[in-house]
Amino acid sequence: MEEHIIVGFAAILFFAVSAQWLAWRLRVPSILVLLGTGLLVGPLLHLIDPDRLLGDLLYPVVSLSVAIILFEGGLSLKVSELRDIGGAVTRLITTAVVITWALVAWAAYAVIGLSLTTSIIYGAILVVTGPTVIIPLLQQVRPARRVASLARWEGIVNDPIGAILAVLVLEAVLVGGFPQALGTELAAIGKTLIAALLLGVVSAAALILLLKKYLIPDYLDEVITLMVVVVAFTAANTIQKEAGLLVVTIFGILLANQKYVPVRHIITFKENLSLLLISGLFIILAARLQFDDLAQIGWRDGVFVLFLIFIIRPLAIYLSTWRSELNWREKTFLALLAPRGIVAAAVASIFSFTLVKAGYADAQRLIPLTFFVIICTVTFYGLLAAPLARRLQLAKRNPQGVLFAGAHDWAREMAIALQKEGLEVLIVDTNYANLSAARMQNLTTWHGSILAENVAEELPLFGVGKLLALTGNDEVNVLATQHFAELFGRAETYQLSCLGKKSGGQNTMAMDQCGRLLFSAEASYGALGADFANGAKIKRTALTEEFGYKEFGELYGQRALPLFLITEEKKLQVFTADRPLVPRAGQLLICLVKEEAA
Repeated sequence: MEEHIIVGFAAILFFAVSAQWLAWRLRVPSILVLLGTGLLVGPLLHLIDPDRLLGDLLYPVVSLSVAIILFEGGLSLKVSELRDIGGAVTRLITTAVVITWALVAWAAYAVIGLSLTTSIIYGAILVVTGPTVIIPLLQQVRPARRVASLARWEGIVNDPIGAILAVLVLEAVLVGGFPQALGTELAAIGKTLIAALLLGVVSAAALILLLKKYLIPDYLDEVITLMVVVVAFTAANTIQKEAGLLVVTIFGILLANQKYVPVRHIITFKENLSLLLISGLFIILAARLQFDDLAQIGWRDGVFVLFLIFIIRPLAIYLSTWRSELNWREKTFLALLAPRGIVAAAVASIFSFTLVKAGYADAQRLIPLTFFVIICTVTFYGLLAAPLARRLQLAKRNPQGVLFAGAHDWAREMAIALQKEGLEVLIVDTNYANLSAARMQNLTTWHGSILAENVAEELPLFGVGKLLALTGNDEVNVLATQHFAELFGRAETYQLSCLGKKSGGQNTMAMDQCGRLLFSAEASYGALGADFANGAKIKRTALTEEFGYKEFGELYGQRALPLFLITEEKKLQVFTADRPLVPRAGQLLICLVKEEAA
């Protein structure tokens, strides 16, 4: 039995991680691959049976995993973002929720034919948009900052709100109706809010105090944080059903936005754990489906999903954000981004069993119907989100723009060379004189440190997908590449060589700390600066069949240092010490060419 359990968990882990890797290789939303993999290894091949594997632990495991995911989501929410989008966020988590609830309940009753009671409960279940789906989609699409913040805030905050709303509606139904339950519901709402605020604030304050006083060793920071999340979640659920989801969300927001102790390492740990949990949960829940259940799906259910996507969601967004600060592009993107995820599946599974026991026979349809909604919405939004964002000019395919850390003279020359080829360029520096010179050369600039706490959130990174750390400080370059690797990926964060020698013969920086070394291992700040001071120029050469890279090398020899290569598809490739590029005809080669020796 124990061996069976170990094999089952190993299989879930293998298929979850493999699906994520395959999605990355195919450049498709990971959720689609995870759902397909779950259906393949579950109802089709019968390799994984979550009910047999987990038994009564299935829903506690799902619920606790969702709590950890929401906590990590809370860690990603910056209160500073609310200066620009606070009004819109408030409308999305209040007015839009009520509109969605009412319209989904009506559609379930009028289109599917569920009873009025079951329809009202089902409307409450489907108000959530699901951060387990939204966050991976946003990472894939990388839309403009404001709309990404809106979608993230709505997805994360709506999950606990939707779960609590569904519980309250269910309790009202079970006690005999909404008039009879009014007092009970108001008391439950009060208990939920008090418990959530109290436990969320206390948990965050306690952890911050322990970290501030250095009462936790560094190697236990992440473990103790995880323990506090689990304890706070459990305590809140003991006081009021589903209040734990709101507690951990508040806990995460408070921890991320305090200024007393650094929590970057905790956030990184939770991001990795959340990715693993999201992947595993989608495999588990998709594997639970049976084709017999899906066979119950009829044309009315298809019409219901179409209502959900093309009528209900757009109406909820446009009505709730009317006369708000959002423009039509942002509204349209949000109107066509509402995938359902794990919380909807888990709540529907639990409620279906409870309602059937209470005499509502049609409630047994909630499980296959909810999974049908999840599959359809995840597939639709997963395929639509990226091209829609690009169509609305809110995102770019494989952004090729470059973020320059350093605005000194030869960094500006490199930026100008790329800008002339139509690439987005942004220069960051703390030196006003350098930035002023950059602006005079029509370069986009940002004053501040590349290591500032919220620099990634504040920078206008639309169309930017690479970092070149060109400062004269190796430590700054290293830290910049480490920070932006989380956003761009390690493969797209570059820095000048940090392998120079100290007087004692040791390297200035450890190799494993550095980002990808630009141009060559000898291309340090001092070496490039000396070359430019001695008259070196940046040369752009269009390679042809007659004059290719070989002929270029024969002409300039060791005087040329290859910097960049722009392909026929206008993709930017960077020469590095670890990446020998082979330029070919039809491509543009950008090099630094030194003056000929006298």
